[in-house]
Amino acid sequence: MIYTVSFNPSLDYVVDVPQIELGRVNRAQSEILYPGGKGINVSIVLTNLGIENEALGFIAGFVGETLEMLLAKKGIKTDFIRLPEGVTRINVKIRAKEETELNGKGPFIEDCYVQKLYDKLDRLNDKDVLVLAGSIPDCMPKSSYMDIMKRLADKNIPIVVDATKELLVNVLPYKPFLVKPNNHELGEVFGVTIKTKEAVVQYAKELANEGARNILVSMAGEGAVLLAEDGSVYMSDAPVGVLKNSVGAGDSMVAGFLAGYLQTGSYEKAFQMGVCTGSASAFSEELATKEEVMSLLHKTFHL
Repeated sequence: MIYTVSFNPSLDYVVDVPQIELGRVNRAQSEILYPGGKGINVSIVLTNLGIENEALGFIAGFVGETLEMLLAKKGIKTDFIRLPEGVTRINVKIRAKEETELNGKGPFIEDCYVQKLYDKLDRLNDKDVLVLAGSIPDCMPKSSYMDIMKRLADKNIPIVVDATKELLVNVLPYKPFLVKPNNHELGEVFGVTIKTKEAVVQYAKELANEGARNILVSMAGEGAVLLAEDGSVYMSDAPVGVLKNSVGAGDSMVAGFLAGYLQTGSYEKAFQMGVCTGSASAFSEELATKEEVMSLLHKTFHL
């Protein structure tokens, strides 16, 4: 079973308006409400690809109830911890001539509820996969991902970490199965600007030296690179398509990689699946479906 963890999931409210006029009433031309959060996105895409998984994390208030309901309608298994105070955050994205986002803060998570999550994770074994994705709420220590990996270190559980800066760097000694920075996030770790695939490989090797087993780096329209734990390097240009929505593309790449690897045991096939799943989401208003992914796989890699 694959388990995803979202410490701070959301409801994402996206509105389209011709233009924003500050200080006036602005009326939406269209709107959509959908579940949000990096771990949630991974769960949705895994489910779309037919891979069994369960979403863990924290929800609160009527927004959390709505989030859980929307996920249930999509066939997503959840086992959220309900917090007694506050509400799950709402993120607002306004799509006008320029995109503007306003992200909510989310509820306060007391230590006793964090312990409840740890108790759930303690039941995992080496036949499971754990995905830790996204930011950590301000109320929790920035070492939270590292703390989880340290706690589970003797269980040999493949753990995926999709995070940035210290959240990423701190987990490397615990040998995560997969990390997935983009090229900008990889550059931030080393204080450099990374623009080429060759430079990605150079700095991905540094992450490998620090403990990361597989390093998957997305480069938006420039494609992607995988440095696998067997030393193999795979590079790909971005599949051809029209960008409609970049939100969730990186999370979709993670889901596609896991689906490909679990189905084939091949890092090359996993990489190809990841590239096409990420792009399929970018080319769609919502997250990738299996049909969209398989179509891109056929066109891009002739599979």
